[in-house]
Amino acid sequence: MFTIKNHLEKRDSHLTIGGVDTVDLVEKYGTPLYVTNEQRVRDNFRRYSEAFPDADMYYAAKANGNFTIMRILAQEGAGADVFGDGELYMALLAGIPKEKILFNGNSKTDRELEMAVETGVRVSVDSLDELNTLSRIAKSQNRTINIAFRVNPDVSPDTHPKISTGLKTSKFGIPHQEVVEAYKEAVELEGVNPIGMHCHIGSQILDTSPFDEAVNRMMDLVEQVKRLGVELEFLDIGSGLGIPYKKGELAPTPKDLADVVLPIFEKRSKAIGVNLKLIIEPGRYIMGDTTVLLTTVNTMKHAAKKFVGVDAGFNLLIRPAMYDSYHHVVVANKVDAQISSLYTVVGPICETGDILAHDRELPEVEKNDIIAIFDAGAYGFSMSSQYNGRPRCAELLVNDGQVDIIRKAETYDDLLANQLVPTRFL
Repeated sequence: MFTIKNHLEKRDSHLTIGGVDTVDLVEKYGTPLYVTNEQRVRDNFRRYSEAFPDADMYYAAKANGNFTIMRILAQEGAGADVFGDGELYMALLAGIPKEKILFNGNSKTDRELEMAVETGVRVSVDSLDELNTLSRIAKSQNRTINIAFRVNPDVSPDTHPKISTGLKTSKFGIPHQEVVEAYKEAVELEGVNPIGMHCHIGSQILDTSPFDEAVNRMMDLVEQVKRLGVELEFLDIGSGLGIPYKKGELAPTPKDLADVVLPIFEKRSKAIGVNLKLIIEPGRYIMGDTTVLLTTVNTMKHAAKKFVGVDAGFNLLIRPAMYDSYHHVVVANKVDAQISSLYTVVGPICETGDILAHDRELPEVEKNDIIAIFDAGAYGFSMSSQYNGRPRCAELLVNDGQVDIIRKAETYDDLLANQLVPTRFL
């Protein structure tokens, strides 16, 4: 057996993950099928924790909201960055302490803000309008809620524009030039207690230098807010560290990120005279490479290209269609076979853009072969849908040869769940 990529290995010409043969998994559970390696999840989280030993890690739950995954990370001591009431509900249920949950979001409903106040989690306030709404709700419940302001730092990392969240044109956060005034207003309001500051500059970042600019800008604001007499307790700088999706691609490690962030954070904190808890929000790095999506070849077509038609499409993995993202693919049942030709792997969805992999060098592909799509653990199932009436697939957790079902495959009944037919149509 030898390693193909990180924890993915080859045994008897088959791809294995977590000590389990993917061909055996397909024979038992069918396809499409998401398969996650538990130990890889834990190891990735621990690498971040070791790089930032005095910081808190708040898992970005949007990356992969499977409840078992959240339980694993709760066991590892993670907090949670949540972006909706469902994520908040699951984070609490998974055992993540309310004191280590930050309720993020640019357009929270009043009901979500009420839930935040009722549960006592921290809120990252995204606008002055939200600040006033939250104050009113907290006063109505005779409570005070701890808040941070989400800052738009106007920092531009080199990443896809749809996942660059720190640009001045982004919908996220309060412009950094206006944040100090926001704190002035917050200290005068009942029901809210400003104790933190928050930013997030983007996702799939492969160069750590923008973090230098972001942390310095945030510490400038911390210094200005301190002059107001506001004693901040934490600074949350988000995360966004990328992973190497392409073969041979290089990506910074959590240690590389820490080498940039910590000297600035520690030097500026000492100079300003603050003792802040640093918070990091890893998501993609924790989950991305832990998971493969297995899919069966339905049909072969030689047209303008050699098309490999499989049973998973952008209903299950939308990143290639939405972001033009690259995911490495292999033929899981013949991973060491000689390269034969260029193939384009396409899904069954009624959209021209339903392409999972363009022009890939693969062995001769035949009907019923198994295609494994790598690095599908982040923003895979969490962004899936039932488009074209396709029930979503099962999710498995593997660990040192053990296999557990952590989400059952949907059935046709799930397509109709919660739908009601007016009596006049019966």
